[in-house]
Amino acid sequence: MNLEGPALSGIHPVETNTLGKRVYNELRNFLMVGGVQPGEKLTLRQLTAAFGTSLMPVREAVHRLAAEGALEVLPNRAIRVPMMLRTRFDELVQLRIMLEGLAVASAATKISKEAIVQLEEFNQGFIAEMRQPRTSRQSFLLNKEFHFAIYRAAGMPVLLGMIENMWLQFGPFLHFSMGVKGRMATNKFAPESHRRMIQSMKERDGEIGRKALEDDIRGAVELILRFGDIPA
Repeated sequence: MNLEGPALSGIHPVETNTLGKRVYNELRNFLMVGGVQPGEKLTLRQLTAAFGTSLMPVREAVHRLAAEGALEVLPNRAIRVPMMLRTRFDELVQLRIMLEGLAVASAATKISKEAIVQLEEFNQGFIAEMRQPRTSRQSFLLNKEFHFAIYRAAGMPVLLGMIENMWLQFGPFLHFSMGVKGRMATNKFAPESHRRMIQSMKERDGEIGRKALEDDIRGAVELILRFGDIPA
């Protein structure tokens, strides 16, 4: 698959200071919000052009992400997002529900009023983007920002790192739930699940939030399994 031009428009050039770290973080975030789908191939040349950098920091970022299981370097030096077996997918779902549920429950006791207002803004933006006729990267970003605003509020950095790793492996499949095919169905559960999470933050009731988070994940999983191609 040719990913020249618009397909990599979600990647932004980075400045030369702390270049390796910034390339890694930008590419990592790009994968977490579904910037590349499972099985899609990239090249170092494409990534280097998209970042506007030299080859070395891009190569380092790719190898680091490959070690984390987010990318796969093929024998012909092409790079792709790994395909996934159903057993591994099911395990990731269970871990996401457990880890993110813990973060939501913890955040409900600590989150500030200002952060709750920000959650409402993220969700309104997400709803507006999902009503657009075409899928935009902004909808994926707003969904991620909504969730991670809650997870950061939990004040548990080790847990946050574990959740980030789950999203890094799960992100490429978001297109099957938030993309064109799953768009209408997603609109039926995601904004409402988000609203219930916000309400749980206001009421300081972590169990309401935990259940809303589980419903949100399971709704997306149902669409991914319906529209995605995940071998048994």
